[in-house]
Amino acid sequence: MGRYSRLREIRRMDPARDCAEILRLMSQYEFPWDYRQGIGVAFLRDYGVPRISVLLDRTQEFERNGQKRYDDTVLFGYEMAAEGLDSERARAAARHLNRIHGKYRIPNEDYLYVLATTVVGPKRWIDRFGWRPLCTQEAEALAEVGRRMAAMMGIQGAPGSYEGFERLLDSYEERMFAYDPANRRVAGATLRVVTAWYPSPLRPLVAGFSLALLDEPLLRALGFPPRPGWMREAAVRTVRARSYAVRLLPARPGWLPSRPRPRSYPFGYRLDDLGPHWARSRPLEPLPGEAS
Repeated sequence: MGRYSRLREIRRMDPARDCAEILRLMSQYEFPWDYRQGIGVAFLRDYGVPRISVLLDRTQEFERNGQKRYDDTVLFGYEMAAEGLDSERARAAARHLNRIHGKYRIPNEDYLYVLATTVVGPKRWIDRFGWRPLCTQEAEALAEVGRRMAAMMGIQGAPGSYEGFERLLDSYEERMFAYDPANRRVAGATLRVVTAWYPSPLRPLVAGFSLALLDEPLLRALGFPPRPGWMREAAVRTVRARSYAVRLLPARPGWLPSRPRPRSYPFGYRLDDLGPHWARSRPLEPLPGEAS
């Protein structure tokens, strides 16, 4: 398979009809590492909003079970898209996610913002650092996935296009980004999870380079000082050097998809394993449009 064969395949697809398949090709074949980085930055953006980070800080999930919390978030996204967004597997994941969130009083606009970060975050990362930018079909597929997830979870007012998600994210951050000590605590706990994947001597360097790739409004909201110019330049050059190397490699073969390998579940997981332990005791509610 040629390096651009899947891109040609994706361009022949309909983003509305084929959004789950386009997402699968993007996240498991074309940009597996970059897609995960974009989702990781999306997590951090959530922490720049005190109303979100204070709630996360109060649960202490990241402090006590940071790796599991990270893995669970990735796996919920995987479960909802693995067999298509209209599948029973996706609906079961959405019911379980709603069961967890139902314990808290979360404004609809916060749900919309968190959803927008998962649409915009991967595209902005891939356009900046990927081995090629996303095409129109890929961007609109991300937006369609976001709209369908919103419908399943009862989130009102999801935008009708990728550009709409981008405007929603930017306007929300302009209004809501502000420093709070909870922002720094939750972001710090998440960075400790990420840096723990590397040998101890490298962890400070990994943390510094990770922060050097973030924009200044987010750094201010999280309570981290801007990184030195040389570090920002070195971090960008390092990630872009990787993308140049990836561009020269053959396409990932069809028999070798990149799937989540959650460290918290070395022997596999069930849907009920995802989320806090208390979630299993809460009732499952039907999704919007389902019979009760």
